[in-house]
Amino acid sequence: MQPILQIDAGSIEYAAACKWQRELHRRRVAGELPDLMLCLEHPPVFSLGRAFRPEHLLVSRDQLQERGIALHESDRGGSITYHGPGQLVVYPVIDLRTPQQPNPDVIAYLRMVESATLATVLEFGVPAVLRPGLTGVWVGSRKLAALGVNVSRGVTKHGMALNVTTDLENFSGMIPCGIPESGVTSLGDLLGAAPALSEVANVFAHKLGEVMGRRLQTGRIEDLSLSPPEPVSA
Repeated sequence: MQPILQIDAGSIEYAAACKWQRELHRRRVAGELPDLMLCLEHPPVFSLGRAFRPEHLLVSRDQLQERGIALHESDRGGSITYHGPGQLVVYPVIDLRTPQQPNPDVIAYLRMVESATLATVLEFGVPAVLRPGLTGVWVGSRKLAALGVNVSRGVTKHGMALNVTTDLENFSGMIPCGIPESGVTSLGDLLGAAPALSEVANVFAHKLGEVMGRRLQTGRIEDLSLSPPEPVSA
């Protein structure tokens, strides 16, 4: 059973995380690294996926700057989403290729990440669900976790964002995931007192390992020899 390394990357800017993922993806395709997942937080940012449309952003760039929210394009699937402190973001970099399936099923992988996310929040007593035709994990019409992935040359990038103690007011400048009728929620909002982000990360990592039939190991960000990120803006 091949391992997946769970790596705590702390809090880093979205642009730095994208740079890291590109480097890790290249090295994983080349077989220079094992499979891994980065568990981290971002400073406030709106990321724009491949399905983004301008009407999904409800505020101007000047207003975003006033609110201290960055804006960044992404090559993941989906439309617009918010990342910020108190949100668990997980970026798996996993080689899905096998001799039997050299061209992996991207949708099947997305459903694995979705299933692991659902199992994670159920572990904390939140009666969340999956909604037919939509990605993510939901409580009623409110989205608790957003998913957006990219699989290139058989190796994954991007992943999952789960609101733990996220400031939900920051979602007001956008139409979450481009779905007008959807709202957002968090574990803290639903439970009153949310578990620690590190605890949620550990549960998710184990759940993803289980659904993929993989063994989980702990890794260190220092061992990846990545270029250091810019300091997080104050």
